[in-house]
Amino acid sequence: MQACQYSLRQGEARRARGPPRSQQPVKFTATPFRIYWVATWNRNPSRATEDPAPRVVGLPISRIRTPVRGDVLLTVPRITVVGSYAIGLTMKVVRMPSIGETLLGTGYRVDYGGKGSNQAVGCARLGAHVSFVARIGTDPFGEMALGLYRDEGIETTHVKRTADAPTGVGFIIVETASGHNCITIDPGANELLTAADVAQCEAAFNSPAVVLTQLEIPVAAAEAALGRGRERGAITILNPAPVRPLPPSILQLVDVLTPNQSEAQVLAGLSPGTDVEPEAVARRLIRSGVKQVVMTLGENGALIVTDKSSIRVPAVSMSAVDTTGAGDAFNAGLAIALACGASLEEAVPFAAVTGGLAVTQEGVIPSLPNRDDVLQFYRKQDLHPPNWFLADPSGKV
Repeated sequence: MQACQYSLRQGEARRARGPPRSQQPVKFTATPFRIYWVATWNRNPSRATEDPAPRVVGLPISRIRTPVRGDVLLTVPRITVVGSYAIGLTMKVVRMPSIGETLLGTGYRVDYGGKGSNQAVGCARLGAHVSFVARIGTDPFGEMALGLYRDEGIETTHVKRTADAPTGVGFIIVETASGHNCITIDPGANELLTAADVAQCEAAFNSPAVVLTQLEIPVAAAEAALGRGRERGAITILNPAPVRPLPPSILQLVDVLTPNQSEAQVLAGLSPGTDVEPEAVARRLIRSGVKQVVMTLGENGALIVTDKSSIRVPAVSMSAVDTTGAGDAFNAGLAIALACGASLEEAVPFAAVTGGLAVTQEGVIPSLPNRDDVLQFYRKQDLHPPNWFLADPSGKV
């Protein structure tokens, strides 16, 4: 079967017209992907046609096998996320309250949340095949989570439900003028995710390019995820939030650590707010066993530190509405870039774009960018998107 390259605009026009009546969509063999357009087969099984070539959102198709009974196999970057889900209860305030103070708020809403869940959705929207390993309750909030994953095409085989604890809940206060936020979390069922649970999810670790985890789950579960990823040759990413001190035995399993400045200080054994240069803090973490540190610095961008180099990456200038999802969008962008084979120096500027786009909308899930959002940003800035992010490896959109 020969694939024909076609432009984004041509694809949009064809999608608007829909397939010829004599044809029916191909069935995909793997977990559902986010499809920009699909190949179709003539009802006569002896004649196969491409109308147009199959394209997975944002990523080149690296392999298409000969169809068997109408199936097409696509290979896309696989990312396994081991983390939390928590419903987010959000309210806006004019300013952050002081200790003991009660303020009137506005704009109360209920959102999907949890850093693991958010990052899984972010990766899926950017084109990855995502397996999510998590624990949720049997309550209505848990049902909401499963509905979200079905809509986003995330594999839920390893999302286990328990009646022993409620689904996690997060309370978020957003300062209206600046978009800055404070978050508190009751982990609920997330606390029941164990290292043994992770070890039983064999299929989730079969061939991921990246394993991504956070600290809204027990440290033992995160450690198990990093260890299993390292065993399978995946790039391991730890987003250490909410931060807590970690022993070198865990840090040594981390290929890329993505703390903010205060989180990095805690992991390095310093008090938050200590007047120490970010690079010096990152080098402490390198000496503790972390291979590479990508420290997010808010409006000052990000800092890449390895054992041999240090690189500053500027932030993307955006008008902030709500910064709640910025960190999760940053980590998703970093994961998809590394899963596609980008170097860390290439991946971090891309993550700065995805993180920056997330501050322009309210709520976390609504703000997580998809491929079209990212491509549109590059076009508006008159910049060329990374070739690995384009469906056409030649760099044509």
